[in-house]
Amino acid sequence: MSNKFEKTLWGVRYITILPVLLSIISSVALLVLGGWEIIEAIIFYNPLFDDSITNSNELLFKIISAIDLFLIGIVLLIFGFGIYELFVSEIDFANSKFNESTLKIRDLDQLKNKIIKVIIIVLIVKFFEKVLKFSESFKDPMDILYFSISILSICLGFYLINRK
Repeated sequence: MSNKFEKTLWGVRYITILPVLLSIISSVALLVLGGWEIIEAIIFYNPLFDDSITNSNELLFKIISAIDLFLIGIVLLIFGFGIYELFVSEIDFANSKFNESTLKIRDLDQLKNKIIKVIIIVLIVKFFEKVLKFSESFKDPMDILYFSISILSICLGFYLINRK
């Protein structure tokens, strides 16, 4: 009786295939969408192709938004591969071809740390995107000082997280 229950309980781990598949599908969708945004930005927001565009801020803003989509897609990809390797099975092809890879996850803490690092980079990109949007309204030196302090604090936080 105990053996059957444990076998059934062990088989329940395959339910994690659903979040694995959905996160990988979401990842692919975000990567394609990010690629489309870059293509769209180059074609429609480029001062080289359109004489009515006077500066390249909108082009830069669109490309940074696309990078944000790429990074979130990478988070979902790392999550999907990590959950699969932790709960279902190790990916034999990856083990035979790659000694060390970002997608190889050994334990839940390693998965969490990788996801946290990418999320912090996403937040930095989001911050840069917001600052870029508001940079045209910088009027006095205090705005520049606040901007510099913000960048310094982000760099300090990133340094503290990556410290060994």
